[in-house]
Amino acid sequence: MSINPNDKEKYKDLPLVPEAILKKRHDLDELRRKRKAEELANPSNHRGKNQKGKGKGFYVKKLETLVAQSRSRRHGKIRYDRVHKKGMQTRASDKKKMETKEIEVEAADDEEEEIATPTTQTITYQANSVGAPLVFCIRVRDHHGSCPMIRRALSRMRLRHVNEGVFLRYDASNRKMLQLVEPWVVYGPPTKGVVEDLVERRGFGTIDGKRVALSDNTIIEQALGDECGVICVEDLVHELTEVGDGFNKVAKFLWPFRLSHQSTHFERETLKLTLGKDYGDKGERINEFIKQML
Repeated sequence: MSINPNDKEKYKDLPLVPEAILKKRHDLDELRRKRKAEELANPSNHRGKNQKGKGKGFYVKKLETLVAQSRSRRHGKIRYDRVHKKGMQTRASDKKKMETKEIEVEAADDEEEEIATPTTQTITYQANSVGAPLVFCIRVRDHHGSCPMIRRALSRMRLRHVNEGVFLRYDASNRKMLQLVEPWVVYGPPTKGVVEDLVERRGFGTIDGKRVALSDNTIIEQALGDECGVICVEDLVHELTEVGDGFNKVAKFLWPFRLSHQSTHFERETLKLTLGKDYGDKGERINEFIKQML
């Protein structure tokens, strides 16, 4: 298209558009035109923005799934009523349970050998949380097959979704609550280093009911400075590990920690790998469990 010589001054200051961008715009316009023509030709196959749910197909739930979920709810209610009335009986021991495990330790390099030979070392650890003032609780199972009482108990503990974790004071009332929901959670006393990693890497606060990242100590000071004297992340970690007077306010201020799943999506959906019976009181092993989910 030729431009009138009189209009050259008019278009002189306009920016030049690269030819590649013009071709891209032309291709997009052509694609929109074809899609619009297809929508007019077959309006039943069109899935517009306002047609939510249409054209997505449907899901048929097998009868075996319904029966299994009903059976699981019934068994969960029976267990909940039994534990609520009689307790955990012999499993709820007040004694510290000690166990041993072997770990591989690399030996010191010898002058003659180029590669150090790994050796095994036996260590002793506490396998339950008896005597611990603090536990970190993680939900590892979803709500499918759980009775309403279990869901309400988990909701009171702020564990409404899978792979969420909270800090709890390990007193008599919380111990009873953890025993009631034991098949759905894992818990144990974390070390100070693990607590610090959790707060720094996955810590979020609650401000006016919203989830806010702890990007600045000013957020912590404004929320907890006047009531608890907590003004920074270090004070927050200290209050959690020492279980001080302001522990409940600090734990409530922290949004439930959203952790990663132990297995990948491919392992869960394709290989059908599950956690099995890995639940309940893990004692000091909870530190390894948390590190895998960070």
